[in-house]
Amino acid sequence: MKKEYVIKILFVESSLEEAEQIISLLRNSGIAVRPARATNVEQMQAAVNELEPDLVMFDPAVTTISLDEAMKVLDAYGRDFSLLALVNEMESEQVADLFVHGARGVASRNHPKQLIAVLKREFDALQTRRQVRWLHTALRETERRCDALLDSSTDAIAYVHEGMHVRANQSYLDTFGYDSFDDLLGLPLLDMVDAANADEMKALLKGQAHQGKFPAQLTLRARRADETRFDATVEFTPATFEGERCLQIVFRRQMVDPAVMEQLQRDPVTGLYNRSHMLAQVDDAVTAAAKGKKGQSLLLIEPDNWASLVSGIGLGKADELLSGFADRIRMLLGADDVAGMLAEHTLGVLLDSRTDDDVREWIAKLQHSISSEIFDAGSRSITVTASVGGSLLGEKNANAESLLNQASHALRTAQSLGGSQVELHDPAAREKADAEKDRHWLELLQKALTGEGLVLYHQQTISLQDVEGEYSEILLRMNGPQGEVLPGFFMPIAEKHNLTAAIDRWVLDQAITALQQREKQGQQTTFFVKLTAASLQDESLLPWLGQRLGQAGLKRGQLVLEMTESKIMTLLRPAQEFLKGWKKIGGRFALEQFGSGLNSFQLLNHIDADYLKIDRSYMADLPQHPESQKKITEICQQAHELKRQTIAEWVEDATSTSLLFACGVDFVQGNFLQIPQRLD
Repeated sequence: MKKEYVIKILFVESSLEEAEQIISLLRNSGIAVRPARATNVEQMQAAVNELEPDLVMFDPAVTTISLDEAMKVLDAYGRDFSLLALVNEMESEQVADLFVHGARGVASRNHPKQLIAVLKREFDALQTRRQVRWLHTALRETERRCDALLDSSTDAIAYVHEGMHVRANQSYLDTFGYDSFDDLLGLPLLDMVDAANADEMKALLKGQAHQGKFPAQLTLRARRADETRFDATVEFTPATFEGERCLQIVFRRQMVDPAVMEQLQRDPVTGLYNRSHMLAQVDDAVTAAAKGKKGQSLLLIEPDNWASLVSGIGLGKADELLSGFADRIRMLLGADDVAGMLAEHTLGVLLDSRTDDDVREWIAKLQHSISSEIFDAGSRSITVTASVGGSLLGEKNANAESLLNQASHALRTAQSLGGSQVELHDPAAREKADAEKDRHWLELLQKALTGEGLVLYHQQTISLQDVEGEYSEILLRMNGPQGEVLPGFFMPIAEKHNLTAAIDRWVLDQAITALQQREKQGQQTTFFVKLTAASLQDESLLPWLGQRLGQAGLKRGQLVLEMTESKIMTLLRPAQEFLKGWKKIGGRFALEQFGSGLNSFQLLNHIDADYLKIDRSYMADLPQHPESQKKITEICQQAHELKRQTIAEWVEDATSTSLLFACGVDFVQGNFLQIPQRLD
């Protein structure tokens, strides 16, 4: 899973409203933000010291601080940052002047897409700069450790530049019978090789000069200083020595049969490469792609419905089935293709030097070969289909972890579409793939609303102040082809196709029914239910809610509707009108992500919220962040003065729970306290 960053942004902005609008825009675009605001030098110094911002969004219209002064404040702290200038229109002279005075980017308030694109680009660039500095530090440390390991290694290791020795460890000197490196300095590597292997070694070294591909190993006869010979296995690795590109060479006396070494790299069930060696092959492919090699691709292949297959034939016959499955793959491999096991029943294939169409043709042949085969598993004969997910490999995604994640995600997507499907990660075809996935999930959503496709869970909200009754958050899931999926996946599609109001009404109806049943059993329960922006503007919702609550005979306050602070900020007037009517029929309201804005409590002057659900960003590693504990305490104190109750979500450990109690939080909620349970 990709790590989610909270971007810390300092607004040097005279208008609080305009800053809040940008914050809402970013949050509604899925960007987590921790903001602060300053209008003069003193405030900016305090904010930089406390927030340690990633980005600074500077309004050139601010008269109390100039861009030069802002840059001096930031430079004084010696931190890396990106300063973005905020303008209304892109005027060439003004933009050029902003860049001259230190701005890294210029964003237009009147063009939200451009603003978000510039912000994401600069934050990504900032993260890259930080990563490069870390990598430089790690590289220096690695080089130091490698040098120490080289000297202490029992392997015979030397560095060769343009065919000449430039470095060798003591084991190398002992292996070849030299007293000191001075005897080797400037000596050609060919002098260490028997004449019968000299031409082969010369061709390999010539290939190095042209950045050729090295063999994994080379078997030859080595020559010592006293002219005696010994059989050796030589390994080659590109390296650097004192800033110059060179070749690291390891000589090993041949003591192990190469056939035995090859066998050790094989999976005992399938005969393909084992996971360790297959991952090494992926690393090699990525390295080649980073150097410009094209036409490679990584495929992940799984038998469909594996659990059902194993259940039918018995666990003892699973290896037999997997072996036959692997044989179908092996038959189609080219000379430079590689296949191996990557998980229990996930087979990986690295295809070499194929066009996109050739890759798809290969997959089609494989799936046909598998589906048309009858597999014997003990006394049973069965047919099997396979789903394939993969990623085309190029310079842009030349990273082993990213490549494996892309291929894995593609495989899960293929499986979600049903059996014997294919999904390839291909940036050039991403829009088409997204449209197809969107269409598929839209059909599933529409069916779910007419049947039993939607599922409700609840997660208890625990009182830290001994409040009577039970409190629970209602959570929505949907049955997908491969199991239940979270709303973060299907709700954006529902919003795009105007289905969120219908989903809200279904959830509310089910929640009211559940409350009614609990009431009959003598349980005093309160449910928190999320509301989307579409429902807030649905004029028919309040009359329907009033009628439905009246039919159920529930007490006032048993149903709490909730929305995020950022959504409310963009729909302030409709929210006020809705809440006025909602309170009249006995409803209560909660603000989610509270405390994430520049002045969240100011919002309470317009929105009559009963509960404040503190922004989850404050819960991340709470015991290690005193500033978050301080902020939560301040929120609770102000909330209690206004007679509002506070809720801390995403609480994941006992220490955090104790700290939240000390901060004055009223309720806590999280997987540490209770895993979500089916409502029925």
